[in-house]
Amino acid sequence: MPTNTHTPGAPTLVLVGHGMVGQRFLEALAGRGLTGTHRVVVLCEEPRPAYDRVQLTSYFSGRTPEELSLTDRTFIEEHGIELHLGDPAERIDRSARTVTARSGLTIGYDTLVLATGSFPFVPPVPNKDAEGCFVYRTIEDLLAIEAYAKTRATTGAVVGGGLLGLEAAGALQGLGLATHVVEFAPRLMPVQVDEGGGAALLRTLTDMGLRVHTGTGTEAILTDGASGAVTGMRLSDGSELPTDMVVFSAGVRPRDQLARDCGLAVGERGGITVDERCRTVTDPRVFAIGECAQAADGRVYGLVAPGYEQAETAADAIAGGETSFTGADQSTKLKLLGVDVASFGDAHGTAGDCLDVVYADSRAGVYKKLVVGRDGTLRGGVLVGDAEAYGTLRALTGSVPPVPPEQLVLPAGAGAPATLGPSALPDEAVVCSCHNVTKGAIRGAVTEHSCTTVPEVKQCTKAGTGCGSCVKVVGQLVTAELEANGVEVDQGLCGCFAQTREELYEIVLALRITSYQDLLDRHGRESARGGDGCETCKPAVASIIASLAPAIGASGYVLDGEQAALQDTNDHFLANLQKNGSYSVVPRIPGGEIAPEKLIVIGEIARDFGLYTKITGGQRIDMFGARVEQLPLIWTRLVDAGFESGHAYGKSLRTVKSCVGQTWCRYGVQDSVRMAIDLELRYRGLRSPHKLKSAVSGCARECAEARSKDFGVIATASGWNLYVGGNGGATPRHADLLAQDLTDPDLIRLIDRFLMFYIRTADRLERTSAWLERIPGGLDHVRDVVVHDSLGICAELESLMTAHVAHYRDEWAETINDPEKLARFVSFVNAPNTPDPVVAFVPERDQIKPDLPLLTIGRPLEGATL
Repeated sequence: MPTNTHTPGAPTLVLVGHGMVGQRFLEALAGRGLTGTHRVVVLCEEPRPAYDRVQLTSYFSGRTPEELSLTDRTFIEEHGIELHLGDPAERIDRSARTVTARSGLTIGYDTLVLATGSFPFVPPVPNKDAEGCFVYRTIEDLLAIEAYAKTRATTGAVVGGGLLGLEAAGALQGLGLATHVVEFAPRLMPVQVDEGGGAALLRTLTDMGLRVHTGTGTEAILTDGASGAVTGMRLSDGSELPTDMVVFSAGVRPRDQLARDCGLAVGERGGITVDERCRTVTDPRVFAIGECAQAADGRVYGLVAPGYEQAETAADAIAGGETSFTGADQSTKLKLLGVDVASFGDAHGTAGDCLDVVYADSRAGVYKKLVVGRDGTLRGGVLVGDAEAYGTLRALTGSVPPVPPEQLVLPAGAGAPATLGPSALPDEAVVCSCHNVTKGAIRGAVTEHSCTTVPEVKQCTKAGTGCGSCVKVVGQLVTAELEANGVEVDQGLCGCFAQTREELYEIVLALRITSYQDLLDRHGRESARGGDGCETCKPAVASIIASLAPAIGASGYVLDGEQAALQDTNDHFLANLQKNGSYSVVPRIPGGEIAPEKLIVIGEIARDFGLYTKITGGQRIDMFGARVEQLPLIWTRLVDAGFESGHAYGKSLRTVKSCVGQTWCRYGVQDSVRMAIDLELRYRGLRSPHKLKSAVSGCARECAEARSKDFGVIATASGWNLYVGGNGGATPRHADLLAQDLTDPDLIRLIDRFLMFYIRTADRLERTSAWLERIPGGLDHVRDVVVHDSLGICAELESLMTAHVAHYRDEWAETINDPEKLARFVSFVNAPNTPDPVVAFVPERDQIKPDLPLLTIGRPLEGATL
């Protein structure tokens, strides 16, 4: 039963549409108590409640539709909201004040709010509806694209090179398709970036393997005469582009047909016309918000932040308030295929009488432009490749910055001051544009509402709960405000240790501490001493001890004694736990180079144990579906064949990917395979704060994608270039050039130093990309330390790495040769050879053999073989 029910005979409010703006409107109603005084009915076209459409592409990075959801049944039920999923409104009768849904349901209303959003624009080209043509708008669109890409396509083309178009291109590339982008305008993202920014973006994306066609339109979709499926595209320049799939992402149009059909006024280019209260100019009982509305300033806003403001304005108007919506900030910041792109304010200088301040580094793919008025006022800007200062610059827009504008775009060490922090912002500066939260409001949350953490400030102000681009600035403001008020900010690792991870590393190294319990009892917080620790510090300390094992006299084997109890699940079983309860086994294949005999062994093991096999992005072969008691049997056969653990389960080196290099490739200038093998064998088993990935490319064509790795190597005619701090994962970042034209010994020496300095100073679970952005001085400081030995610690760093290399032991071999260690690999201690009876085996996908067992946790299926 709802806990917030409306009174009998209460006025009825009907909301048509339940997207991001619709959900925000419901929250605004609830916040003003209107869900208790009104009957609220929601008609939703999609089969699921509101979800985060801004983060839609993250589905391809592993986020589930449930994780994208913006609401749950608890909120709906608590506020007595009647939510009808998959039942869109089809007709509005304004004279009778009723809305009729597809199901035939007719609801009378006292107030009607239209939040129907927008629809994808599909150019009217021949065969636009052919099999293999998609749009990129909803979760259902993504599911359809994913299914088609996996079974029917090897090449994909995206029509449109704007925000959504490049996100769609990233999704197709992530699905393994050779990907093209066709953009009619002369540059990518023509609305957000200028010619210089577009050129920088084009260079970077081209280097990443994306094939971009700008200044070109689509004239027709080509199809197979027999099946009707897409086979290509004919472009306006007369060329034909072979492709198996086409995704239209050429912009959106307001969904205003319902309004047109019932006589509501719409703008010349679409959009339901509303006044400053978001009430339609035709009917005072009808409101329109979000992408379906043309605001009082004549604009249709296609961003979520203005839609949120409109939702608040409409709710306030219904509650009798006086809030107005007169316009909104259209700043944007996002990562497109791992590249930071941002624009804010008057990015193109359309207001006139302004100057541009530009910094460009085409080699690094960085372009920054600030638009400055004659009076020194910052009006806007474009950032490509490095948007670190976006939050601060956007908040400074409309004011005169405290430093000359050229210092705001120059990189550290090139005339720029240390990072211009958020403390330089005026209190009225808007930090969170999604929720219109100012710096003063964030400071007030700390000083007036006793918030001491970012999550508490988020809950208090809603800052950082929209697109998330302001969270870093919010965190800096919270820390600065606490320190300004004399509050000592706890930098400790967790509730057990007051020290940071870096400080604990120094303690362990200096005092040769080999036991977590010893460290906790001697250096933990008073309240934690004698206890068992927590799930934050145990694996962090275990990693420190493992990475320093040879230097401090500890066992480097992670399952020895106390170390075993400190490990995460994956390390505990030396294998990756999968979502169905089984484990995957990934042997090391240095550089991706493998002999036929070893390939045969892997195939025989996969066949004999019924394992699903997949070639990974790191040039290895992953075997899925092993039960825990099968792991030692599989390892034994792999070790006998000359394999060892690939450490796919550990916070350690995963792979060193490579192209084929000069041995085979006509473009190669160095032996990238040999170097990749040397590096992987040198750093295998190196425990670190987070996983490490690397790659070696044999030439500047960059086929191994070295600049998306924690440390990447690219061959030159004079040696090797070393890049560091890249990340192709959840928060993509291009690596930065640390040193160039290195000899083999110099390259290895610098990587030794870089890795050990990272292990020494990074926070727990901090990738090199985040570490490089956080550490004071950034890349310049790291270069000073590891190249120029500014701290005088390079000899020690090299010594620690040398000790690691000398003491490396394969964890799989260690386990299978020790009966005590083998004892942990059983489903049941008292029946070690009996599999778990609640584990049933079912086929997972069509391309897997029908008799291939994959684990499903739950009751055994009828007829299943255990």
